[in-house]
Amino acid sequence: MEFQKLSALSLKEMFIRQIRDMILSGQMPVGSRLPSERDIARQMQVSRAVVNSGFAELEKQGFLEVHPRQGVFVADYGRNGNINTLNAIMEYHGDTLGQAEIYSIIEVRRALEHLATDSIIKNSSNEDILGLEGLLEEVAAAKTIDDTVLATFSFHHKLSVISGNSIIPLIYISFKPVVTQLWKRFCLRYGKEALYDSVLCLYKCIKERDAGAARRCTDKQLDDALEGGHQIY
Repeated sequence: MEFQKLSALSLKEMFIRQIRDMILSGQMPVGSRLPSERDIARQMQVSRAVVNSGFAELEKQGFLEVHPRQGVFVADYGRNGNINTLNAIMEYHGDTLGQAEIYSIIEVRRALEHLATDSIIKNSSNEDILGLEGLLEEVAAAKTIDDTVLATFSFHHKLSVISGNSIIPLIYISFKPVVTQLWKRFCLRYGKEALYDSVLCLYKCIKERDAGAARRCTDKQLDDALEGGHQIY
């Protein structure tokens, strides 16, 4: 049995959650103008500094648009949001996503995975590939689901690094909160050993420098997650 660490939220975090939840619940629709910082601070009994920094964070998350001398407005986050928006929506929904969102994330992962493994097999040295074994062992040795998920992410991120494409690692990092949450859901349903098996399959294909087999391995894992025996929604 695992227990989660407890921690108290700061006033800024509480402010951000309240505004974000009001937006996602529809209480504050897209395009609506928020009251002034002074009014919100008075109503919520916090400092204007909390409101100002909270607005900045919510703008970064894609939920607000701050226009100097005009005001603060609810952004069209569904159309113009970013990876931070997706992470915040997941948190609001209890770290869950719908079928359409999961499908989209997995299809992006498929494209990145193919690009990375193709490049590794074609361009990476044997030393780079053998260097993945230590990370593979970390996945196998992990005692908890959280540790398994983090080790799996480290393995895939290392794949992106040795691919030689300087952009892929940045994309992997930006997707970390979303992808790790899906892997955690996968482990809770099918066990952490199943996640290790998927990593092992991919590593064997890369080590043998078989690009076709690596693609088939990735496709099988992701297709299973979408509509096969390992569905995660």
